[in-house]
Amino acid sequence: MLEELEARGLVQDTTDRDELVRRLGSGPIGVYHGIDPTASSLHLGNLIGVLVLRRFQEAGHRPIALVGGATGMVGDPSGRAGERSLLDDDTLAANLAGIRSQLEKLLDFDGGAELVNNYDWTRDITLIEFLRDVGKHATVNQMAAKHSVRSRFESDSGISFTEFTYMLLQAYDYWWLHTHRQCELQIGGSDQWGNITAGVDLIRRRAGTSVHGLTWPLLTRADGAKFGKTADGAVWLDPRQTSPYRFHQYFVQVADEDVASRLLEFTLLPVSEIAELVEAHRQHPERRAAQHTLANEVTTLIHGRAAAGAAENAARILFGSPVDDMDEAAFEAVAAEVPTTDLILTPDGGFDPDASAFDLVTLLATTGLATSKGDARRGLSEGSVYVNNRRVSAEAPAVSTDCLLRGRYLLLRRGKRRHHLLRVPPVS
Repeated sequence: MLEELEARGLVQDTTDRDELVRRLGSGPIGVYHGIDPTASSLHLGNLIGVLVLRRFQEAGHRPIALVGGATGMVGDPSGRAGERSLLDDDTLAANLAGIRSQLEKLLDFDGGAELVNNYDWTRDITLIEFLRDVGKHATVNQMAAKHSVRSRFESDSGISFTEFTYMLLQAYDYWWLHTHRQCELQIGGSDQWGNITAGVDLIRRRAGTSVHGLTWPLLTRADGAKFGKTADGAVWLDPRQTSPYRFHQYFVQVADEDVASRLLEFTLLPVSEIAELVEAHRQHPERRAAQHTLANEVTTLIHGRAAAGAAENAARILFGSPVDDMDEAAFEAVAAEVPTTDLILTPDGGFDPDASAFDLVTLLATTGLATSKGDARRGLSEGSVYVNNRRVSAEAPAVSTDCLLRGRYLLLRRGKRRHHLLRVPPVS
């Protein structure tokens, strides 16, 4: 298991590699990864940890996904330049529900995986109990020496006592899971190393037993930028926040120098198969076969095969490929990405669903692809207007209702990137 993770670039630090190898080889082990519910959806940064849990489960181990209902109220200072906003109860509950639904699609909870919420064992602890059972086993010197805390000490914003104690709460989580769920390994990104080792130390001091920690490198692109970010923000797993099309496109657009590592980290393909795929990509990088495989694999994992296929076909449509054989799912994926108008019309408006033909000049002006009918005519004369990805000329300013694809869709385009989809609503 450890060799598999190392081959995928998913090991940065371990507490005792030789001992961990021995323990992993002696039988199933409980492995936990925590996620603080700071949003109602997981994002790509969270996904890597969930997939590591899944890899452990597929290797016969027992994954424990912890959703931090308690720690989410405090905020983790790791990787943060400033204080997190504290969440109210309603927001926290909504975030927990959204994350749970996503985890249930990625881990097999009927096959041994567990989903826990640290609020369940934290809410009834009194301050005196916590100071006695946890605080006495940690020195301020040790806590201040952790990178996540030290960096905040040195910043202008400093660190609140609330965030300073986060490390102890996470350490207590590990102790509780070790005591009540026989957990022996905590995993996380490299920014969690200080929190993880605090838990290892607490268990050693309080229970007299040895447990393990493992981290992977924080994901960045070859240019050093944070992976999983776009100009619009994070790439989310919730299709309402990042559509399957945009999710798919994010991976299609991964740089050549990053595609090998992304395949290793984010797909369940065997390492040997990825090596063959990357070698083929090096021979013909212009085909971007590795990126398309990456996009299809990850989108299928998160949104399902049908959504991945629709996203891929939607990209073909929007990039000018023939559209005659595209299915409704592809056009509906397009509808989520470009301006779309349902064909509901008045007799003088040009959008009469019973008409035998549509006036193209009127359509261009009405949909905003032209600023006026005169501008529409200029576009037609310049050859910059396309109907269903076929260029049309000024001599054919009308399109027949026979052009409705699947009897419902008409795609207008002006230039390379300006689209408008016309759609006949389905009959109820």
